[in-house]
Amino acid sequence: MAKQNVSEQFVDILARAGVKRLYGVVGDSLNPVVDAIRRHQGMDWIQVRHEETAAFAAGAEAQITGTLAACAGSCGPGNLHLINGLYDAHRSMAPVLALASHIPSSEIGLGYFQETHPELLFQECSHYNEMISNPQQMPRLLQTAIQHAIGRGGVSVVSMPGDIASQAAPEKSIEHAMVTSRPSVRPGDAEIEKLCRMVDEAKRVTLFCGSGTAGAHAEVMEFAERVKSPVGHALRGKEWIQYDNPYDVGMSGLLGYGAAYEATNECDLLILLGTDFPYNAFLPTDVKIVQVDVRPEHLGRRSKLDLAVWGDVRETLRCLTPRVKAKTDRKFLDRMLKKHADALEGVIKAYTRKVDKHVPIHPEYVASVLDELADEDAVFTVDTGMCNVWAARYLSPNGKRRVIGSFTHGSMANALPQAIGAQFTDRNRQVVSMSGDGGFTMLMGDFLTLVQYDLPVKVVLFNNSALGMVELEMLVAGLPSFGTTNKNPDFAAIARASGAYGVRVEKPKQLEGALKDAFRHKGPALVDVVTDPNALSIPPKISADMVTGFALSASKIVLDGGVGRMVQMARSNLRNVPRP
Repeated sequence: MAKQNVSEQFVDILARAGVKRLYGVVGDSLNPVVDAIRRHQGMDWIQVRHEETAAFAAGAEAQITGTLAACAGSCGPGNLHLINGLYDAHRSMAPVLALASHIPSSEIGLGYFQETHPELLFQECSHYNEMISNPQQMPRLLQTAIQHAIGRGGVSVVSMPGDIASQAAPEKSIEHAMVTSRPSVRPGDAEIEKLCRMVDEAKRVTLFCGSGTAGAHAEVMEFAERVKSPVGHALRGKEWIQYDNPYDVGMSGLLGYGAAYEATNECDLLILLGTDFPYNAFLPTDVKIVQVDVRPEHLGRRSKLDLAVWGDVRETLRCLTPRVKAKTDRKFLDRMLKKHADALEGVIKAYTRKVDKHVPIHPEYVASVLDELADEDAVFTVDTGMCNVWAARYLSPNGKRRVIGSFTHGSMANALPQAIGAQFTDRNRQVVSMSGDGGFTMLMGDFLTLVQYDLPVKVVLFNNSALGMVELEMLVAGLPSFGTTNKNPDFAAIARASGAYGVRVEKPKQLEGALKDAFRHKGPALVDVVTDPNALSIPPKISADMVTGFALSASKIVLDGGVGRMVQMARSNLRNVPRP
């Protein structure tokens, strides 16, 4: 058997850790690794047009599969392009291994062509960030990096000079069994007992759920029934907790709707489950608060806690539910359910009146039709900005669908690259990129990646020729919008010229047929929908508390809008409220 070089050993170890593909752009210092992949039977090289896309795609793949994904960039400018997508993956707790190829080892520190210092640049967006400066460090350093990414949930960066990558791997290197999944974390008995006492003593309990409730839907519902608790959620908790939820009171935060804000502020015990909800203006200051999180560094970051519980949401509730006393008083729960239904009834009319005739097309109408036509197990990737609003208000979770976005990092241009990573995990699963024209044009070059690999991603482009969310922020702050308009081409024509399916929609009656045709198309497709840039209108009077930006009252007024099929669920839940 021929002796391996460091690159070949690097690729072998990644493959053993479950990595199936490496996203990136090839370049001189990266050439040995790419060549090793070319000759490896178990891994593919995915050539993208921009390294930022590579990092976003790897992050999305990791979020869909729950396993390690990987990306790479060549020395200097190449790996610098990874950084934005790596920030997003890290803040989303997506296990990603990034290879930052480096200049020749003998030239480091001497101002060589394309020299940077990856061990400094990636420090803030990684759990582990080290350089292989000697072949003897392999494979221990790479294995350590992998275990950091998987075990802690986030990014590990390994930088490697191109000359080291070509050298022979050590003959008697130590390769050990690797960690490839995370354990469950159960709180201690003392914390469970304290939490149990607090729940028993409280008359009105509210649960507020984030992405940490993934896999714990049944446990949350069982606990909510036992203590008669309303259940609200943050944006990242929507896909995990809103479906089949008779206790649902909607979403809190900048894009919130329903009675979630009231439920969290009118209880006497608020339990935060698996959420690092960043907007503390929406959290109460005069009720008892408990936070349950698997990452102890998240505990107490947003609000003063009366009890911090370190543990998985599912394991915590499995320990807690049998111990708490069952409550029989539903008054608080029923009052919040009614408030929720009334709130949705009050705003839904604003965007259901004659929207099928409105030109330019209401983006709410586009999102509503998209929700109806998309597959039951579709993956939606959502651009930051107004597409976040449409996804929050109109996409209906069901336990099978996934919604991926830059919900914590808040980057533009994430939807198309994340759709690439999501589609590579399963070519037969429907993947829909909800792209804004601003985000799409920022990384539009990677639409060609869809064509090159014949990835059947469907890009639904909300084309209002503006940076809509930025305009809204300016208006709320009392500023005239400036620098926010885009002069756009016919994106459908560009798609067709690229070899993909493309159609432009300017009238509402064309929309349903265009989406159905795009979904039936076996390859990549783009539906360019010309939407109304004024869909979310500013109130005629801007009050003093709005001028500081997205203040609580401002966001509640400005972002009051349609809520799609959620109103049907609220009505259904309200019908189930027992009558005296």
